[in-house]
Amino acid sequence: MNGVFDIIVGLMLVLGALFALVGSIGLLRLNDVYMRMHAASKAGTLGSGLALLALAVYAHELDVVTRALAGVVFFLLTAPISAHLLARAAYIAGYRPCAETKVDELQKVYRPEETTKGRT
Repeated sequence: MNGVFDIIVGLMLVLGALFALVGSIGLLRLNDVYMRMHAASKAGTLGSGLALLALAVYAHELDVVTRALAGVVFFLLTAPISAHLLARAAYIAGYRPCAETKVDELQKVYRPEETTKGRT
């Protein structure tokens, strides 16, 4: 039975590492701050969450499992909120979405005098 848990832990760690790798590649390759933030927050949260869950499966101790689950909940609660606030601050500071972004709904709220045709 211990071998099954080792395989599950190994798969979870490899998947977590792959998600972290995809997030870091997204930070390097994506076009603007908003896309990069999306890659970092989604893939990073999933990667670190899988690593903590692998720790919980490996430990077999209630206190470690509880702390690992608390860490996963913490990541799930804080990463999307912080990414949203950072993206909002970047938009208000003047960082425009890249040209591949077709719809800019925030322009109506923060820059109503501009039109989407005049965007650079």
